Amino acid sequence: MRITVCEDKHDLGVEAAKLGTLLINEAIAKRGEATIVVATGLSHFSLYAHLVQAGLDWSKVTAFGLNEYVGISPSHPSSFRHYLHSRFITQVEHLKAYHAVDGDAPDLKAEVARLNNLAKDRQIDVAFLGIGENGHIGFNDPPADFNTTEPYIIVELSERCRRQQVGEGWFQTLAEVPTQAITMSVRQMLHSRHVICSVPDQRKARAVAMCLYDQISPYSPASVLRTKRECTLFLDRTSSILIMGDRR
Repeated sequence: MRITVCEDKHDLGVEAAKLGTLLINEAIAKRGEATIVVATGLSHFSLYAHLVQAGLDWSKVTAFGLNEYVGISPSHPSSFRHYLHSRFITQVEHLKAYHAVDGDAPDLKAEVARLNNLAKDRQIDVAFLGIGENGHIGFNDPPADFNTTEPYIIVELSERCRRQQVGEGWFQTLAEVPTQAITMSVRQMLHSRHVICSVPDQRKARAVAMCLYDQISPYSPASVLRTKRECTLFLDRTSSILIMGDRR
């Protein structure tokens, strides 16, 4: 794992987008195509703002959505499909393919099977991730399933995770936040050739410390990123406040 501390979240997005662009171009040059995983949240506003302006040949890029709430339509302003559609999908030209997670599918098991069939034999070149306040990656809340080999799974969302969504302004009340989600599994994320993890804001400082110092355990899901050599953790000054003594 490599750690890059940026001055602020804008610079974090710039640097994460630069690395992502480099890695995507390398994959296209080597294999003629690239596959990426796209996350959502406040942590990725700046990243996508710069990534969509990178001049990539998007006609050679396939994107997989990282997760989605169960029971929310793609038109819901807090759905991840709505987020990605407005901030990424419609901002790039001729994307080769986009495999969204259909959280309001009438048959959730069939939807997971569809995603797993699409993902199981595909090499992911870059996974753009974040870390939740409780240390989750994707929606793999503690205790996360480190053992499943299924690319996508259905999970229960912890109250702390759901409260984060209210705190960030995606929902007005806890009761509005869904209790389940479909998410990419931990092992599937780690199968990516490269992981780019963007974590700004002081409220994520404890999660950053968990990622770097806690025992690698399902109770601290982000800690598993330390097992990934080709993982770059982009922080800003506020999210790195608890680790800066080691970085000066």
